[in-house]
Parts: sequence; C-alpha cells; structure tokens
Amino acid sequence: MSRLEAFGNQLVQFHIYLRELLEDLRDQVEAGEPVSVGGLDLRAHCLSFCQAVTSHHTGEDDGAFAVLAEHYPELRPVLAELTRDHHLVAGALRRIEMLDQLEPAAQEQELATLAALLETHFTYEERKLLDAFNGLSGLTPPDHHRLTLPFRHTT
Repeated sequence: MSRLEAFGNQLVQFHIYLRELLEDLRDQVEAGEPVSVGGLDLRAHCLSFCQAVTSHHTGEDDGAFAVLAEHYPELRPVLAELTRDHHLVAGALRRIEMLDQLEPAAQEQELATLAALLETHFTYEERKLLDAFNGLSGLTPPDHHRLTLPFRHTT
C-alpha cells in the first residue's frame, strides 16, 4: 500500500487518537478524580486536546479538503457540511477550555456534548471521505503536503 493509499487510514487513526484522549478525560471527570494525563492537569489537558482538534480541523479546511475538492468536485457539498461542523465543534471546544471553572455535573454535560458532536462528525467524515482519500494518486509534492499535514500526532 502506498503512502497515499493509506491516507484515509491515517485519518481514521487520528480520529481514534482524539476519541481516546476525550474518553480518558471523560472517565476522569465522571469518576471525580483529579484529571491528569501525561502530567497535565484538567485545564492543561483540555487546552492540549482542544489544540489537537483545532489543528486537525484547520488542516482539513485549509489543505486536505481543498485537495479533495479539486480531485472530487462532487464532494464539495459534503466538504462544506464538514466545514460547518468544524465551526460547531469550535464553539464546543471554547466551552471545554473553561471546563475547570464548571461544577462537576456541568463538566460531564459539556464533555458529553462534545463527544456526541465529534462522534457524529468523525463517523460522517470517515463514511463520506475515506474512499476518496485512499483513492488519491499522483499528487504533486505541494498537494501531498497539504493533504498529510492535519493528521500527524505523537503518542
């Protein structure tokens, strides 16, 4: 499998990574434990998670979606809908950044809302774009860079 053929799989892997980060955060908040992931307290963890999601969505909006639109013009309505989703998620992320200022029940509710939004978004994106991403071939280096940037992460 070529690097480009695996691109859709990279998207899925990054979504799994984000789901796991959010699930860890939710589990700790629901258990009433002091939130600490990799030594980060609740506020730092929320900011780190929010940054990862924001970078991912910005990379899609500014790069990957443009490449897909050029190669698959029929996907433009789907890409526009996903971009609108990114704005909804951004609003939820702004509320998550202030999670440490909320009561525990409100923390759980905000995290549940974000989890539902992201799950719906990720599932739709994977269903609609996975084959298109994996079907891209023969991209020039500038397009290839625009395409791969938003899906990098370190574990």
